[in-house]
Amino acid sequence: MNKVILMGRLTRDPEMRGEGTGLLARYSLAVDRRFSRNEENNTDFINIVVFGKGAEFAEKYLKKGTKVLVTGRIQTGSYTNKEGQKVYTTDVVAEDQEFAESKNAAANNGGQESYSSSNSNAVQDDGDFMNIPDETKDDMPF
Repeated sequence: MNKVILMGRLTRDPEMRGEGTGLLARYSLAVDRRFSRNEENNTDFINIVVFGKGAEFAEKYLKKGTKVLVTGRIQTGSYTNKEGQKVYTTDVVAEDQEFAESKNAAANNGGQESYSSSNSNAVQDDGDFMNIPDETKDDMPF
């Protein structure tokens, strides 16, 4: 099973490529390590790639400093750079992105204005609760 769950803050605004169904977003998450031997805070910087509607969500709502929870899978690859050297890559391909703090908490932490939603149908947040568009209320299971 290849499953990754990460929580961290974006180190930069998402970088967008492509358009339409070929849209993809790349960003990096600063993820604190839970435990360390020397009691220092250690941070890993994890590259995230997201496609399609998830990329649209990232472009519209995610900014540098936003705290998010990303669920996805690890994908490795390689390419040959301009100097002819083989470079190995490791990315997390995001399947789901969720905000990990409320709009008010983000404001108190000096974060950007944020919205509360997963990457499927994003709508603006009016505080601690999300407004649900009328057209999706009929699709709700409750």
